[in-house]
Amino acid sequence: MSDVPALPRDPELGYFGPGSVTWKVMADPAAGPGGIAALFTQALHPRALAGVDQHSDFRTQFWPRLSRTAEYVMTVTFSSRSRADEVAGYVRRAHEHVRGVDPVTGRTYAASEPDLLRWVHVTEVWGFLDAVRRAGAGLTDDEADRFLAEQVRAAELLGATDVPASRAEVADYFEAVRPELRATWTSRTAALRLLAPPMPTRVALTTPARPAWAALTTLGFALQPRWARRMHGLPGLPTTDLAAGLAIRALRTTVLALPETWQRGPVAREALAKEKALLGAA
Repeated sequence: MSDVPALPRDPELGYFGPGSVTWKVMADPAAGPGGIAALFTQALHPRALAGVDQHSDFRTQFWPRLSRTAEYVMTVTFSSRSRADEVAGYVRRAHEHVRGVDPVTGRTYAASEPDLLRWVHVTEVWGFLDAVRRAGAGLTDDEADRFLAEQVRAAELLGATDVPASRAEVADYFEAVRPELRATWTSRTAALRLLAPPMPTRVALTTPARPAWAALTTLGFALQPRWARRMHGLPGLPTTDLAAGLAIRALRTTVLALPETWQRGPVAREALAKEKALLGAA
């Protein structure tokens, strides 16, 4: 595995800090659809999905669950090291109780297993990185590799080991893990729930939330690797890749034209303001 970049000197700047590729990628509007792409891909791992299906409130509490996941990622990315350690510790303790038998493979699983943590991490960071690059953020190959190397630290906070830390290592990892993946009734149900989650009737009927979410998740599905789309049972066509690339570029351009408070959450805004102040003082 590649060397993990050094920590910022000030613990209040977190595990990545100003000037990191992590801050650049995760503050980009295109990262969100990339995270959705990762959720679709993650569902192809039967043992990883069994833990979600059997132990989480994904079905009944879709929006709170999604919000907690996003909040965790933003906290680890932009908050102080003490705060990141705190939330990672909470997740590790929760994982201790997530174990059982996967009905698809007949094998046992535990959410704390390093190989399952590795799967979730790699699909997640690759989703973020690939979407941001395809959206036209201008990341070089070296920056992409540095992002993956920086992100090893985020994976290790939860107990993952042997974490791919470059584009080449991620490609090798996906090639190695693909024999374990498959589309199942449970993965199809999870994908459909992500595409069409429950919404309060008033919200669904009086706001554009339903079509907006459908458009966003459809884009996320299309942003998956071609082999993942094929496994889900839909064509992995180059034209889909082209259309997804054009769509994510258009979305990024639109969001970047909005006021700052619409582009990013408060944790990211506070961190980027700190980065701007530090760079201005240099």
